[in-house]
Amino acid sequence: MKIIADDNIPFLRGRLEGIADVTYVDQFGFDRDTVRDADALLIRTRTRCDSRLLEGTKVRMVATATIGTDQIDIPWCESHGIEVHSSPGCNAPGVAQYVWSALLRLGFDPAAGERLGVVGCGNIGSIVKAWARHLGAEVWVSDPPKERAGITDDYHPLEDILRECRAVTFHTPLVSEGPDATFHLVGKKELELLDSSNILVNASRGPVVDNRALLERLRRGNAPRTAIDVWENEPALDKELLSLTDYGTFHIAGYSLEGKQRATRMILEAVEKTFGVEVDKSGLEPAFSLGDAPLPSAARILDSYDPGVDSEALKMAPDDFDILRRNYNYRHETPRML
Repeated sequence: MKIIADDNIPFLRGRLEGIADVTYVDQFGFDRDTVRDADALLIRTRTRCDSRLLEGTKVRMVATATIGTDQIDIPWCESHGIEVHSSPGCNAPGVAQYVWSALLRLGFDPAAGERLGVVGCGNIGSIVKAWARHLGAEVWVSDPPKERAGITDDYHPLEDILRECRAVTFHTPLVSEGPDATFHLVGKKELELLDSSNILVNASRGPVVDNRALLERLRRGNAPRTAIDVWENEPALDKELLSLTDYGTFHIAGYSLEGKQRATRMILEAVEKTFGVEVDKSGLEPAFSLGDAPLPSAARILDSYDPGVDSEALKMAPDDFDILRRNYNYRHETPRML
């Protein structure tokens, strides 16, 4: 078996060599000649897997060590017999840590019963919501697919959340079209519903918030405080927008050591399932379960991570977005203790 793997997937080297011929390449080093005879590709965010890369190859499986699959043309892969696997939920506690550290530092006070809007309540949003209730906040949720499915729990329209919640945080996938499209879910009209008393956090996908509209809103003043981890056109983000954010970071909200271990475990499990082999997964973090331990206190969240450090690093060197990301010193997740 031949596997081509991103050379920046942590904790991977040495685990597959006993069962496969493994070649490690840079995230931008996946090309037709390199993957032509491969059975599996193990990728991350930036490697585009579509007909231009995969047409005429032997590839049977693509697995990404990320929760998102925006970089994979899933319909094309499925129509050509190529299995696609991602790592949903692997970094959810890390993203919750980022979101709550930013919210608390930007003045959100859950102990006073302030209201938080959670837009998208999947693996990450569910943890953010659980921590909010544990800390004393009121929670409103916007998740139309779940609402239609009858999973009802404090659902409210997005505009009501923007009008009535002290803070709002986004945890949706990027969907370009259809009834649940999230591309530019928040644009000029929606941003007019927020002012300097509000907080906006986006750690989902860059285009969920219209970056041009957000820039114009921040320029005018009396604007919401912001923590932005994901950007349109990243790594070539808008530098003026970055300068106007309270926290602007380089797509590392989920970059915890435990989350990276979970992602690697999940792609190895995909290899096992697809090819009927057994892979060494020793020492890798198991799947996260919200009910495994007590939820963290505000003090422990604040002690565990400060997004201001990463924000300062990016603002000092915005052209180094991918370098900062590649060389990131993975932090530990918030200890789940009272």
